[in-house]
Amino acid sequence: MDAPSYEQPTARISSPSGKWILLTTVLGSSMALLDSTVINVALPHIGEDLTAGLTALQWTVNAYMLTLAALILLGGSLGDRFGRRRIFVLGVIWFAVASLLCGLAPNMGMLITARALQGVGGALLTPGSLALIEASFHPDDRARAVGLWSGFGGIGAAVGPFLGGWLVDGPGWRWIFLLNVPLALACVSIALRHVPESMAAPHQAAAVDSGTGAVPGDTARRQHGFDVSGAALGALALALATYALVEARNGSVVVALSAAGGVAAGFAFVFVERHRPDPMMPLSIFASRQFTAINLVTLCLYASLGGFFFLTALQLQIVVGYSALEAGTAMLPTTVLMLIFSSRSGEIAQRIGPRIPLTVGPLLTAAGMLMMLRVDLDASYVGDVLPALLIIGAGMVSFVAPLTVTLLASVDSGNAGLASGINNAAARAAGLVAVAALPLLTGMDSDAYRSGEAFNESFRRAMPICAAILGVGAVLAFVTVRGAAPDRDRPQCRRHGWLTTPPLEPLPNRHPR
Repeated sequence: MDAPSYEQPTARISSPSGKWILLTTVLGSSMALLDSTVINVALPHIGEDLTAGLTALQWTVNAYMLTLAALILLGGSLGDRFGRRRIFVLGVIWFAVASLLCGLAPNMGMLITARALQGVGGALLTPGSLALIEASFHPDDRARAVGLWSGFGGIGAAVGPFLGGWLVDGPGWRWIFLLNVPLALACVSIALRHVPESMAAPHQAAAVDSGTGAVPGDTARRQHGFDVSGAALGALALALATYALVEARNGSVVVALSAAGGVAAGFAFVFVERHRPDPMMPLSIFASRQFTAINLVTLCLYASLGGFFFLTALQLQIVVGYSALEAGTAMLPTTVLMLIFSSRSGEIAQRIGPRIPLTVGPLLTAAGMLMMLRVDLDASYVGDVLPALLIIGAGMVSFVAPLTVTLLASVDSGNAGLASGINNAAARAAGLVAVAALPLLTGMDSDAYRSGEAFNESFRRAMPICAAILGVGAVLAFVTVRGAAPDRDRPQCRRHGWLTTPPLEPLPNRHPR
């Protein structure tokens, strides 16, 4: 292992070392991104092959999001302490081994367990990929490097559903996981040979800025230890709450105890974070009202989007009759619109302020979801599916970039990474809860996905719920978000901010910071 560097990063994009760094970080982040993108088009095939009910399919999605959401902040701190390349490589290897277990899983229990392990690997490699870029490239090239990394990741997001559908319809659903193994081998080989090691300097510290609600910088917080208790309590709260929601239709004593335990673990998490000297999620950052408001809006928007894309991938296959490839391809328009127009949306939001885009965008997306009520047994793609997805994509273009810009502008520059990490965890947790709760709220039983008529009825009940949640987010944005354009001196990302917004589940178009 190379000795870690505390010096000013010097890598240039035009240099061979810069190109190798970009390649390895894109490969690593693409693995986590692709599995998040393709899993939903594979669910009907997984259920049929492993004789699984809807509950098991929910856990196939949620197990990954659960561990990733709970541990991603801890993963970033491990990289700062022990070396960003070291933790990134560990995450890639971990993710590959877990992917191999997914691909070889003989039953749903093994698959769900392996998916949870995948999330642990994702929590190590996802923050590490961007941290390596920020720690390796010269400041003059850093913004462009982040843009290239994000752009290639966006291409991966666009290709993901198409590739996943092709694999599921061709060699089989197991190959969406097995494909990660050769990608991981290439990524690790390049990282160990061409990516320099780096970590946070031991002497770095930051002072609390009580006027802005800022908190000590990441390095200062993590010098004393790791918030393992906070990470464990956060994971336990999410796990128990998710279990209670998924299993609530059974109405057992175990479900009630799980719900109570989830609430208790949540309160314990807040207590620990408030009193630890080095918390994973320092609550003082929420003294910034704008930061708190943006995270509340994020919870609404990404809960709706997470539930929508989970159910739509199933609706297109179970009800409309699309193959996995056709379903994955059908949802590409939203991603393409994001790739083309989101950076421009961020610039517009900086000129006119974020309140209007964060209000209009969710309402537009909600209208598109209501248009999905026309997608049933007799739906045509051009007449019914495509118009709705175009409206949804246009709405996402309107609010995703302003959400990121406003988030980064709500804290001081020393806490931009922390703020983005918290927002990323909030978005993933929102998607996790949505995937768990929507089948319960719409009356889906465990075999609903085996009947096109039954699933269609539940889907028609789910779309108004998703639209209503977006409406709540729009109202919150209008009431709580400042109408003025962000302060130009505050940390923001005009060109690439949309790409650092929390990734969607199951259609992640962006990468977390």
